[in-house]
Amino acid sequence: MYHSVGSCADDPYRITVSPDRLAEQLRWMRRNRLRGVGVGELLAARAAGGGRGLVGLTFDDGYTDFLSHALPLLRRCGFRATVFVLPGRLGGVNEWDPLGPRKPLLTAEGIREAHAAGMEIASHGLTHIDLTGCDEQLLRAETVGSRTLLSELVRAEVSGFCYPYGTVDARVAAAVRRAGYRYACAIDPGRLSGPFALPRLHIGQQDTPLRMALKRRLHPLRRRAPREEAAPV
Repeated sequence: MYHSVGSCADDPYRITVSPDRLAEQLRWMRRNRLRGVGVGELLAARAAGGGRGLVGLTFDDGYTDFLSHALPLLRRCGFRATVFVLPGRLGGVNEWDPLGPRKPLLTAEGIREAHAAGMEIASHGLTHIDLTGCDEQLLRAETVGSRTLLSELVRAEVSGFCYPYGTVDARVAAAVRRAGYRYACAIDPGRLSGPFALPRLHIGQQDTPLRMALKRRLHPLRRRAPREEAAPV
């Protein structure tokens, strides 16, 4: 799980990775015979009985620095990724972060450019709000509405969703599935499991190749306890 790629000088939430660090991390993956792909591609490969050596790469929020800094590095390695964007904030900034700094978000054209480059475009909701506190009307707008807008924008099916702030409960997961998505990513979904509560591993500026190796080894241990299946019928 990545967010912004750029200068880390002002980074109160520790969501930024410098281009040099990202390049180092991607090279580590390639040296270890790992290949970065979008989450949809990873899940499809696993469903077909494959997926060995594939790593799902995600970039949350849809910052414009994805195009300028992340995309060239991904292309150099032959990697792909999923970009979770906010169609209700096209060309806006990350107003949900009270401490700043303000970072520009992708425009409609920028999203189409990432899609044309082979990246999976998926939804992060409309406006980046905690969906667990939404009423049903707002929840539908953030899930169904965002999927409709993105599908029209890229002229392709939008299969993935990412819960803003990583917060999810069974009601929200069920709403995401009803909206037509095939999977949804969280951070640590607690007792929920399954394709609508996919856990992810935060990767930051401090993650050297050694830390990447340790995180890769330890991450599966976080999900061994019995869980409740997300989005029940």
